Amino acid sequence: MVRSWDAAVGRAQDRLAAGVRLRAAADGEERRFALWDLASLAEGELGEVVDPDALAPRAERAWRERLGESGREWPGGELYRRRYWILDERGAVAGTIAVDNWTRGPSQLAVSSLYLRPRSRGHGLAAAALDEVYAAATAEGLPGFRLEAHWSWQPAVRYYLRRGLWVVGWKRSLSFARMPQLPLHRVREEDGRLLLLVADRQRGWVPILAAGQEGRWLRLDETADYRGCDGWVHEYARSTLALYLALAGRPLVRGPQWWAEAWRWADAGEPEGLAARIEEFERAARTRASRTVVGPYRAVALPEPALPEPAPPASPQLADSGDG
Repeated sequence: MVRSWDAAVGRAQDRLAAGVRLRAAADGEERRFALWDLASLAEGELGEVVDPDALAPRAERAWRERLGESGREWPGGELYRRRYWILDERGAVAGTIAVDNWTRGPSQLAVSSLYLRPRSRGHGLAAAALDEVYAAATAEGLPGFRLEAHWSWQPAVRYYLRRGLWVVGWKRSLSFARMPQLPLHRVREEDGRLLLLVADRQRGWVPILAAGQEGRWLRLDETADYRGCDGWVHEYARSTLALYLALAGRPLVRGPQWWAEAWRWADAGEPEGLAARIEEFERAARTRASRTVVGPYRAVALPEPALPEPAPPASPQLADSGDG
């Protein structure tokens, strides 16, 4: 039994440092790690690829000015997390990942700064790093990990869904989690509908939600298996399918009456809440980075519902900007 979450996090960090896929950032490597974070932000927010090890001070200042608040350096900000280099098969640095020194959500490890330089992508390195974090967390009795990604960072968002992470919220940005209580899931298109399926040991892939379209509106249907599924799956299935729908350019709103109550799901839950948040996310991205978000979702032509103002993000290092 875990008697102290803080102690469990410390032991999980020690497991990560002792592994072969990651190397803990040493004293004196803070500046290099910060430049890799900057490269991740430049690609994620501005869509421009930067070689982090070729950034001269003058170029670094220019990128930080373009990024504004999210490009700020945070003196002493590394005290709350431990940083790791992701290593390739030759043992060379290929990317970064960081893990907080305390938990989030239901006592999960909090992951940030997941980034691979472009030439190192496509070899499973990011996936292996996330597997290492998950294994370390569960070995110490912690329920997996959680990470965040901006909606505007489309490659990262799609990557996390491909990795089977569940969508657990969208208050500040999109929140993803991998937990022992949540089975593998996938989405399949069938007769014009998107089906969310979960893995069952006896029955294989079982559909629990089906999303179709009636005119310009969403139709969301539950199966008997959904109504009888575990509480964790029941809670996060609708949020997860909502993000799949948004990425497929499908409707998220079931009608004016649902749209008028989107505020009820400002943090997570029904797809109307995500629809309203996406409008806010894209408006903020245009203001912050003067960048048009190339997202597939198209908003409904209805008055905007009032949503609670999301709190500012705790850290600018949110997600990776490429596949791994």
